[in-house]
Amino acid sequence: MARLLANSCFWKGGSSCAPASVLLRAYSSVNSDADYLQKSIVPTMHFQKSLPRLPIPKLEDTIKRYLNAQRPLLDDEQFRNTEQLAQNFQNGTGKQLHEELVLQDKQNKQTSYISGPWFDMYLCARDSIVLNSNPFMSFTPDPRTEYNDQLLRATNMTVSAMRFLKTIRGGYLEPEIFHLNPAKSDTQRFRKLIRFVPSSLSWYGAYMVNAYPLDMSQYFRLFNSTRLPKRNKDELVTHEKGRHLLVLRRGNFYVFDVLDKDGNIVKASEIQAHLKYILSDSSPTPEFPLGYLTSEDRNTWAGVREELVDNGNQEAIKKVDSAVFCLCLDDFPIRDRIDLSHKMLYGSGSNRWYDKSFSIIMAEGGAAAVNFEHSWGDGVAVLRFQNEVFKDSTERPAVSPQSSPAPVDSSKAVQKLTFNLNDSLKAAVTNAKNKFDAAVGSLTIESMEFKRGGKEFLKAQKLSPDAISQLSFQVAFLRQYGQTTATYESCSTAAFKHGRTETIRPASTYTKKCSEAFVKNPSKYSSAELRQMLNECSKYHGQLTKEAAMGQGFDRHLFALRYLAAAKGITLPELFQDPAYARINHNVLSTSTLTSPAVQIGGFAPVVSDGFGLGYGVHDDWIGCNVSAYPARDVKQFVQCVHQSLEDIFKVLEDKPVNK
Repeated sequence: MARLLANSCFWKGGSSCAPASVLLRAYSSVNSDADYLQKSIVPTMHFQKSLPRLPIPKLEDTIKRYLNAQRPLLDDEQFRNTEQLAQNFQNGTGKQLHEELVLQDKQNKQTSYISGPWFDMYLCARDSIVLNSNPFMSFTPDPRTEYNDQLLRATNMTVSAMRFLKTIRGGYLEPEIFHLNPAKSDTQRFRKLIRFVPSSLSWYGAYMVNAYPLDMSQYFRLFNSTRLPKRNKDELVTHEKGRHLLVLRRGNFYVFDVLDKDGNIVKASEIQAHLKYILSDSSPTPEFPLGYLTSEDRNTWAGVREELVDNGNQEAIKKVDSAVFCLCLDDFPIRDRIDLSHKMLYGSGSNRWYDKSFSIIMAEGGAAAVNFEHSWGDGVAVLRFQNEVFKDSTERPAVSPQSSPAPVDSSKAVQKLTFNLNDSLKAAVTNAKNKFDAAVGSLTIESMEFKRGGKEFLKAQKLSPDAISQLSFQVAFLRQYGQTTATYESCSTAAFKHGRTETIRPASTYTKKCSEAFVKNPSKYSSAELRQMLNECSKYHGQLTKEAAMGQGFDRHLFALRYLAAAKGITLPELFQDPAYARINHNVLSTSTLTSPAVQIGGFAPVVSDGFGLGYGVHDDWIGCNVSAYPARDVKQFVQCVHQSLEDIFKVLEDKPVNK
């Protein structure tokens, strides 16, 4: 369980996701009703009440794990100092804070100890959410090339998205479960039995057959939701009564209903007609495109938004906020995967509304992606949504190349939103655009594909594919920069009620020793010795992965203790003032992995100015990564070093000599 939970995560600044392999399963009970994806006989939220609570680790375990993670990053003197501060914390202020945290947790059994502080972390962040928060995941192209037409695919994905909305709100979406023994639990017999077990006990019934239901509390924020900029702390709002879709085209805003007054999905041919009408609109990009404002720092945007509303735009802004989701129809093609990453990660600031819970971006030629705002939740709901929409739109498309748009008057059904802008608002848009252009202009992205082998080969070698991938990043960084650096890998804790994420710390004394052996003097070691080091790295990484998935890391616990100290007005404990604490949380290598048949490639920006944003996937017979960086780092050389590192590791596994 721990392995799959941790190794199927896509993250930027702390996201999590559910196991991709369990999300693209066959539907258990597809209903012929075209408005639904499926009709699960087990209600969507059946297990939610009885999910186990996220455990708070023992303080002594957290300190031990923290010091283990610090060891490869510090010299002896630095480590002795950090060790002393950690022990002082454990025996003093930390002990008091931990006891208070445990007490608070017992009084708030409806949630997890990390949920509130984690929401605050996101919503109180004042930086732009572009590059600093929103990631993207691109859809795999439709296997039938004729269905990758922009209008056709936009229509089909919109219909499938609305089917998802109807299915989840009706309680018909099959609950998220990780099956350790699918032959017993991923069956109709299990479903027929478990649906009669009361919700307060249902988790235990699943546990008896090695099935682990996952938290689904974030799903309700998928649709009709927006992050509103507020001074000092943003707000999440959801307008479930909204029936319209928001469409952006060349910086112009359009809305039309995709649900009728009875809550039924509007006919696919009518949606197609309305999208065709929008695509044929020859209106140029506005001189002052409002989308750029959502890329501003949050306090600036909060002030501008107030002025925007006060200037007679309240109804138009409400339409934007309450739309089921945002569909961005771009008017440029995608040249290659690097271009795809740039376009889907930030794209044209004029044709985005980054505050929406998610946007489906559709370029010319049908290349598509989800770009999502991160504060409302982690990748769990987004990945499930993406997998279901891909499956439904490719296997059960609502329209085909032979379909004709409905003969309706779209000029009456589609409303083009207009905004009143005074000189102050125009200046604000111009300023936002200038900042946006400067920020995205400094980002570089490179990708790498290692074709020598992948998951199948590494498993045959009894090695963790994720551990070997992470080791290759450590070897690459040492080769390029001569040192070991702070590294972050996200791990889902969705097995617990309101679980968010925990951090795996891949840089260890084992990876440091192994990296130095590969980089500094490989000829000094025999293949057997190098192989033994690989085994040790894999074993230790597996331990870290299991601990993190079970809520037994150290990062979230220390984060919560620091948050509690600040909330109580306590002087910041010395542990958190230690330069080593700042360094380990300055994550130069921010990494996240995701493999799913629905996802072609994903990406995010670095979390620090001198870091790498490293999305990667270990496939059956190849390993790929998509890496971003700012000018402080040479991303092209880094991906070359990653490739070389994998070459060296595979040579050892194939028992061939490694060159220095």
